Amino acid sequence: MTDLASLIAYVAGKTPEQAERILLAAETIGAEPLEFCAHRFGLGMHATWERAAEWAGLAFSAEAPASILVGDTPLRLDALAQVRTCRARVFDREIVLAAPGAEQFVALRQSLERKPDLARKICVVEPRVLRTALAQKHGAALMDEARQRLVRRWPGSAADLDVSLTSRLIFIAVMLSLLGLVLAAPFAVRPFLFPFTALFLVVPGLIRLAAGVPGAVPPPLDCGERLTDRELPTYTVLIPLRNEVTMVPSLARAMKALDYPPEKLDIKFVVEARSPATIAAVTRELHDPRFELIAVPDEHPRTKPKAINFALPFVRGEYLVVFDAEDIPEPGQLRLAASLFASHPEIDCLQAELLVDNAGENWLTAMFAAEYAGQFGLMMPALSHWHLPMPLGGTSNHFSTRALRELGGWDAFNVTEDADLGVRLARLRYRVATFASHTREEAPITLKAWMAQRTRWMKGWMQTFIVHSRHPLVFISDAGGRSFLAFQIYVGSLILSALLHTAFAGVLVARVATGTPLFGEEFDIWDAISVAALIVGYGGALLLMIAGLLRLGRPQHLFYLPTLPLYWTLHSFATLRAAHELLVRPFFWAKTEHGRTKVDRSVTVLAGQAVPKH
Repeated sequence: MTDLASLIAYVAGKTPEQAERILLAAETIGAEPLEFCAHRFGLGMHATWERAAEWAGLAFSAEAPASILVGDTPLRLDALAQVRTCRARVFDREIVLAAPGAEQFVALRQSLERKPDLARKICVVEPRVLRTALAQKHGAALMDEARQRLVRRWPGSAADLDVSLTSRLIFIAVMLSLLGLVLAAPFAVRPFLFPFTALFLVVPGLIRLAAGVPGAVPPPLDCGERLTDRELPTYTVLIPLRNEVTMVPSLARAMKALDYPPEKLDIKFVVEARSPATIAAVTRELHDPRFELIAVPDEHPRTKPKAINFALPFVRGEYLVVFDAEDIPEPGQLRLAASLFASHPEIDCLQAELLVDNAGENWLTAMFAAEYAGQFGLMMPALSHWHLPMPLGGTSNHFSTRALRELGGWDAFNVTEDADLGVRLARLRYRVATFASHTREEAPITLKAWMAQRTRWMKGWMQTFIVHSRHPLVFISDAGGRSFLAFQIYVGSLILSALLHTAFAGVLVARVATGTPLFGEEFDIWDAISVAALIVGYGGALLLMIAGLLRLGRPQHLFYLPTLPLYWTLHSFATLRAAHELLVRPFFWAKTEHGRTKVDRSVTVLAGQAVPKH
């Protein structure tokens, strides 16, 4: 029996023959033998490494206080995920904390046979414990990197430096001026002012109409046969949490349901340190070796992108995905994404489709679901097909880890880090695509929760618009004039049109109330053009929602769409609130509360529900 088989037999409590078969099984799927044992025999990481230490004749510790670690901060923080040894000082003696793999344990045992005194200098810990100690030891450096990585990699692209008070004041002034011009277009100097209306209503409306036309969205990417377990790479899942104690059990169940070799899953719950109850809930799930806890120090800004930036140096996967607290991804999503990355090496980011599964709960959730049906089912695939900047969805974004690090990670100060990252991907000419997999989400069920979330989204779009519009010639040089123009029109219209909805409605109501004719004494060509502009602008958004809902097989929600003007009015209030927050607290992150729905969102219930046809 080989030493490696002896180690596995000891750890797993198996016979030599069984140990050989375990090694063969681990090799077949490309897994580290000890991690294979930890996952497949219910041992967990702690027991596996403790038994391996006993076999090798080494001490084992369940903990590794950061206070005992010695040494300077590594020059390459992104290499922390690969660190397996670290120097430590216990009282007056310096030792090495080690989290060896199976072959390293064999080598250590052979070294101890020649030099028994080495046993006094080495203490074994499980890999997760070592990474936790490193995160605590180098917390200040990691936090600095989380906040400043983007600035160092790409100066002039971060919200904290480029969204100054002056730029915010200028943006608000220009936004209000444009709003006034568009409102005046039907009544004064129409040949001059109408182009503003066309720019912010007609062009975005035509884009939405084009995306909603049957056949406009191309077939989903094809990967041929999906990768086998052996071919699959390690995949990291980042789940940022803050005050989400009630969501942890359902999250854990959703992650366990993923169709992916457990030895190749690196699932990290990234929890704000100011959420002790959530940390405790995650700790209770750590018996599963797929899971790991990263506690993020309570430092400004308290945003999701800062938290996942803090965790980025500990990512072990060749690819990574971000899921939110309420997410229930399709079990095969990671396997499909890995297969697509392998068959389409030119792609650096994949966006899964987001579905609202509590759409029937009330009017607000139904309208939210209609938005998502059009945006993620039709609009984003169309933008990808047209090679235009594509705003990501904030969750279920799959990245090449290499590309994400080259991009500088997320902007820690942007409150819609997904939108900003989508624009940055386009500017660096990275390829982004959508793919035929879905993630179920929970829509806000109260007006208060919806308004807080939508205010943050609109504020983030404003931040993103300011950052990427400051140097237009550089943007054009990066991504081309076509992408720059699409960004200006699409993002600009998202911000301005939200205000126009209520403004137009107010003008209409005022004219009807005072008996003023809606148009001049004679209906002329400019009146006709204005009416056409409104029909195209609003009709494009309506058609996109209708097409999206029909594609999902949800015709029952079409009943709510006549109330769209009321829903747009809510957007107007959210935009005004966002403009105010942009001035007074630009980096405040309004946390969305999850787990409020009364709809049964258990994995088993949702598994039997219909999914969209691609």
